[in-house]
Amino acid sequence: MTDLPTLTKRRLQAQVIGPIYAEMAAEIGEEKAAQILDRAIRKAAIAEGKEFARRAPGGQTSMADFIKLYDFWTADGALEMKVLEASDTRFDFDITRCRYAETYKEMGLGKIGHLLSCNRDGTFCEGYDPNITLERKQTIMQGAPCCTFRYTYRRRDEATR
Repeated sequence: MTDLPTLTKRRLQAQVIGPIYAEMAAEIGEEKAAQILDRAIRKAAIAEGKEFARRAPGGQTSMADFIKLYDFWTADGALEMKVLEASDTRFDFDITRCRYAETYKEMGLGKIGHLLSCNRDGTFCEGYDPNITLERKQTIMQGAPCCTFRYTYRRRDEATR
């Protein structure tokens, strides 16, 4: 992991990924290129989640520690959020401004911004703690006025009911 703010990391990654995506799209078509990019970014998000889980206090993840991770993603004003609930089992909030979306659009990558950032959000949980799931009905990246994040934590014994 790095000390760079996440928004800066995503901009740097996009500077490399954008031209690669454009070449793939020209060669194999946008749909196939998007599928490949989607799979690669999701795998990277799961790996990142596992790394954060490894660093969790006492090696034990929790919703409370997951909530603290949002400091990484909101650093430098990257996200403006309205928290609706933050508990041991829920983390519900709306993003009212997303500088990730703004950055990708400025770079001419708005069309794939959801692949570069949005699809990481729920997928990250698969690596961090699969008991945490995300439900999101809309994103700024895809034209909505806000992003709706609804994280739920279910202990293993609850998940099997």
